[in-house]
Amino acid sequence: MKKLLPIAVLAVAACVAMPASAQSGYTQTRHPIVLVHGLFGFDAIGPVDYWWGVPSALRSSGAKVYVTQQSAANASEVRGEQLLAELRRLQAAYGYQKFNLIGHSHGGHTIRYVAAVAPELVASATSVGSPHAGSPVADDIEAAVDGTGSTAVAAKLMDAFAGLVSALSGEAKPQNSEAAMRSLTTQGSAAFTQRFPAGKPSEPCGEGMAVVNNVRYYSIGGTGVVTNLLDPTDGLMAVGSLSFKGGANDGLVGRCSSHWGVVLRDNYPWNHLDEVNQAFGLRGLFTPDPVAFYRTHANRLKLAGL
Repeated sequence: MKKLLPIAVLAVAACVAMPASAQSGYTQTRHPIVLVHGLFGFDAIGPVDYWWGVPSALRSSGAKVYVTQQSAANASEVRGEQLLAELRRLQAAYGYQKFNLIGHSHGGHTIRYVAAVAPELVASATSVGSPHAGSPVADDIEAAVDGTGSTAVAAKLMDAFAGLVSALSGEAKPQNSEAAMRSLTTQGSAAFTQRFPAGKPSEPCGEGMAVVNNVRYYSIGGTGVVTNLLDPTDGLMAVGSLSFKGGANDGLVGRCSSHWGVVLRDNYPWNHLDEVNQAFGLRGLFTPDPVAFYRTHANRLKLAGL
């Protein structure tokens, strides 16, 4: 017995010393986590995950995680119906009652649609860098193509690109880039919110109700733009940020536009793609790890009984 005591003490000490985020069951939520991509997004293309390193990190300590594939470009409602169909398939196959939805960018509109039309399926809806109040980038693109009469041509080119993305990820989904663009404008997002207001901030740049129809709403946003010179996508973020005329943004979405439900944080030093740990985990030095955020949030959901 005396020989076993030191071993037991060491085992307990090891568990205490182990970071909470590394302990077994840390991310083991009651309901599965479903990750929903944004505009021109995908689940995976070969070895490249849209949510770079996130699903495996969540699964490593207990979470059940599904990564869905919607149209790379389409209207918010169309993408929402696609997600709803996928959730119903998962429910039928595995008997799940509810899901914790996490949507990035246009994925925020997508999960809000499902939470509004089928709240019985949704335990929580977390938006990451989503333009709930619209994006000036989409406004500027709309003004440019409509003003020059090039909308149809631009839409065909973008539809072809979106179709290629979907094909490479193994899915054949309908694409409608013009509908996607108009969904993400200030006017289009306002119309969407008028139809699906659950979680809407009570004032500009404020917070919304934490729980609506038994669905918990959370949101985060970033305010970085060029965060790593080795990341080739940062150039796109720099161009996008010009549309904000100096306002805080992540390259595609304004800080206040990302607010929905409980705002966990709206000024992570990440740009729009850093928020999903792209490209390939490149981000600013000494900035928080996006993967760690998703693990911490999964633990938050777990502790809330979700």
